[in-house]
Amino acid sequence: MTLPETMRAIEITRPGGPEVLHPVKRPVPRPRAGEVVIRLDYAGVNRPDALQRAGKYAPPPTASDLPGLEGAGEIVALGAGVTEWDVGDKVCALLPGGGYAQYVTTPAAHALPVPRSMDMRSAACLPETCFTVWSNVFMRGGLKAGERFLVHGGSSGIGTTAIQLARIFGARVFTTAGTAEKCAVCTRLGAERAINYRQEDFVEILKAEGGANLILDMVGGDYIPRNINALADEGRMVHIAFLSGPKAEVNFAQIMARRLTVTGSTLRPQSDLAKARIASELRQKVWPLLAAGRMAPVMDSEFPLEQSADAHARMEAGKHIGKIVLKVA
Repeated sequence: MTLPETMRAIEITRPGGPEVLHPVKRPVPRPRAGEVVIRLDYAGVNRPDALQRAGKYAPPPTASDLPGLEGAGEIVALGAGVTEWDVGDKVCALLPGGGYAQYVTTPAAHALPVPRSMDMRSAACLPETCFTVWSNVFMRGGLKAGERFLVHGGSSGIGTTAIQLARIFGARVFTTAGTAEKCAVCTRLGAERAINYRQEDFVEILKAEGGANLILDMVGGDYIPRNINALADEGRMVHIAFLSGPKAEVNFAQIMARRLTVTGSTLRPQSDLAKARIASELRQKVWPLLAAGRMAPVMDSEFPLEQSADAHARMEAGKHIGKIVLKVA
């Protein structure tokens, strides 16, 4: 298949708000060894995209400067040494960047087949959330059946994925959200208790249950000491973002006396090999659940690629439930 010379894309013209996202024409990328080129149908919109747009999350040196960390489409070219995929395969993929465009390159090992009976729109929402949740909740956090699991931001893409996976694997799931509507969605997905953080204290609720064995947090700020108070002895806290800031005053005597574990990770800076290992586990343990219809991404809204600024504005307003996508094709 002959690739075109140029493509439609969305560029960050300068650090700033959603208005700095502008449509441009860019050269179509060519694959390096071990990479594939995907012609995207849809791209997912995620918080790291907004951080990059604001100048707070620089892409790796070898990645595209365009935003976009996940998408779904058709493989149209193979780099040297790629044997696991063929031109024409339908895939969704974790991307190092460049997803706000018609064509994107990514390591072949970071692509996964579109689950059976799932459309491209839904498949585009899987990689960033599934890679993040699986690696932090199960690989790093070690969640086990019967444990009490608290995930903040339960109505977000990360939250809705974490609730479903934790429930399927036998955990007792608790979550926080900011409206009755969002709490109701979390309960329908499998949360035992959805806590409206504007009206209730998640610390007291979890302590009454014996404390959380694992907390997945993307809030940070004053939630950090509150999370520590909400943990059971020998509990674990995993951080994946800091929407309220990365700094807090913490009493480390509690961590020592109660044998707590505080950890965290970001996905994008990890090595290609580390991401390939996550992809392999997802293919074995999560993709069969998606194919069987036991879980699915929660969809919020769709915007044309050229309206990426509107998609970012909706995400940052905090009213969305589930995933926002860009229609590229």
